[in-house]
Amino acid sequence: MAITIAIDAMGGDFGPDVTVPAALDVASRVDDARLVLVGPAPVLEQRLAGKGAAGRVEIEHATEVVGMDESAAQALRSKKDSSMRVAINQVKSGRAEACVSAGNTGALMATARFVLKTLPGIDRPAIATALPRARGHVHVLDLGANVDVPAEILFQFGVMGSTLVRCVSGKDNPTVGLLNVGVEDIKGSETIRRASELFRGSSLNYTGFVEGDDIFNGTVDVIVCDGFSGNVALKTGEGLAQMISRVLKEEYNRNVFTRLAGAFSIPVLKSLRRRMDHRRYNGASLVGLKGTVVKSHGGTDALGFARAIDVALAEVRNNVVEQLELSLGPDARET
Repeated sequence: MAITIAIDAMGGDFGPDVTVPAALDVASRVDDARLVLVGPAPVLEQRLAGKGAAGRVEIEHATEVVGMDESAAQALRSKKDSSMRVAINQVKSGRAEACVSAGNTGALMATARFVLKTLPGIDRPAIATALPRARGHVHVLDLGANVDVPAEILFQFGVMGSTLVRCVSGKDNPTVGLLNVGVEDIKGSETIRRASELFRGSSLNYTGFVEGDDIFNGTVDVIVCDGFSGNVALKTGEGLAQMISRVLKEEYNRNVFTRLAGAFSIPVLKSLRRRMDHRRYNGASLVGLKGTVVKSHGGTDALGFARAIDVALAEVRNNVVEQLELSLGPDARET
């Protein structure tokens, strides 16, 4: 049976220049994917003309677009026929199993929360994504949706993150760590220490506090943090990867000898670039909603956006929303 993904075709920095090629790429290699591009029909029809996408990629008309700098309140109040809102409505009505958007993060979270509502037992949805490590990857949440988070909400993030990883990674009992300024029990704010107590009193496979370097060098499967810390860590990691790439390019182009050395290093450099390519980890889940919504980086290219669609497909196939609801039942929330 086909899985239908509603795509906010106008969201992000580049809109259909990225979303349309990404949809065509996914449709060409995923047999059970049905993709619905949401946006102004004349614009999207022109982009699809001659692409041979009939039956694989469809169009749902929407007349408005949410700007990347538009306030969440304004988008929610006045853009009821935006490509973002219509795509989320497709999930609400059951016409699509998931929505993918590269649009304004605040507007996407506010609209998705208003339209789809949160699962029972969840006070605030969180943004979760996988980040690369030397060996494998780690899921981190929250990455920016909730800046000020009490201990009870951090615990909810842990339950959601553990369930997400169990579903999409096949790990029966994922390990969970709580991001802190040190690993000692006395370190951190009162909120962090209280959250740690909640984790220790639960059935989660909680290992204790982890520090910032554990994000890229540690061993836990899930790292829980507030949205401020998570977003800073995410953007720092992206910036570091970009800096390393620029420095390597400068050094290899310094003179004829370094260029010659670079020629011999091409296989290693290609492998390094692939492993550090943030586009291949694009696609953050808005977990805790009564529906699957995936946020793509606004500035990504077609490769990165296609990866976000892949994330949505994987979550639908693995029944993540249903499993979250089971994990958040009364018995699971007892501490």
